[in-house]
Amino acid sequence: MSAEAETGPLAAPIRFGVLLPSFDPMHTGNTPALVEAARRAEELGFDAAWVGDHLWGHAPWLESTVALGAAAAVTDRLTLGFSVMLLGLRSPVWAAKQIQSLSALSGGRLVLGVGVGGEYPEEFEAAGVPVGKRGKRLDEALTVLPDLLLGRRVDYEGSTLAVHANPLAPAMARLPPILVGGRGEVAIRRTVRHGDGWLPMWLSPEVVIERGERLRELAADSGRARPTITLLILVHVDDSLERSREVAAEHLAGQYKLPLHVVERWAALGPRERVAERLQAYLDAGVTELILMALGGDQLAQYERLAKVCATLTAVPANLGRFAGSGMAAELLEERAAKPN
Repeated sequence: MSAEAETGPLAAPIRFGVLLPSFDPMHTGNTPALVEAARRAEELGFDAAWVGDHLWGHAPWLESTVALGAAAAVTDRLTLGFSVMLLGLRSPVWAAKQIQSLSALSGGRLVLGVGVGGEYPEEFEAAGVPVGKRGKRLDEALTVLPDLLLGRRVDYEGSTLAVHANPLAPAMARLPPILVGGRGEVAIRRTVRHGDGWLPMWLSPEVVIERGERLRELAADSGRARPTITLLILVHVDDSLERSREVAAEHLAGQYKLPLHVVERWAALGPRERVAERLQAYLDAGVTELILMALGGDQLAQYERLAKVCATLTAVPANLGRFAGSGMAAELLEERAAKPN
């Protein structure tokens, strides 16, 4: 489903991924649906499947490395990503072992998104990590993680971490792409220091442009190219905007204890054309990968609808071959042919 961007020297393939249902905000007890969701996402031509990472929250959560392992077992092509791993909650040595193992089992298809978290302070207390030091702990973990992943001896004494570890195996031949989560200046600076890309959520296209320029400035000051921008966005496709808003409100209440009006301005809800327009605005702002967090309990139906939306965003008929198995390519081409120029 990737498409080629055509916007200057930073042009890169545009990619579309889905956030797998490793959480259960509707309290259906159906988290095993993650396996079928991963399988169907690959069949529909999505580029990546992602999971979140929490010890607990307002909804039940599957452990992220186990969830990605399950997705790896039923897919062959999908990139598998953390959006995001709360690296500071873990021993970096254990985290490195988990990442190495996932990479080996998936054939090197892993992308490591990391973030500070903090919306659930209780999980930091349970892990024995002071919530106020989680940013510093993440920075120190990112300092030692590359050597751990590459199978090198590590001896490190920091203000929040002390790591003395023999080489881990199976060592990775190369590091996975590292994306740094967060919305503001601290996250952007951390991205330039440690990351290959920036992974925000809940930002408008206008703010993405503004902070993308800041990312470019800081990267240039450090003598490097601007990191990529991957954005997580809440989505729900339905012919009725009102029905879509109702589903979104129920989901957000179950997962975040937030009313819809707080985050609706950062979401893409309603009919296909409306959702496509919203997603296109983010691509025009410089986002090169979208992580689509489908709201509601019927993930597979949403994936079908979102695949159609993403195909219209590519505007490259050759890319529609990804949809051949579902017959969606022919359907979309017929729709385009029927539209007046």
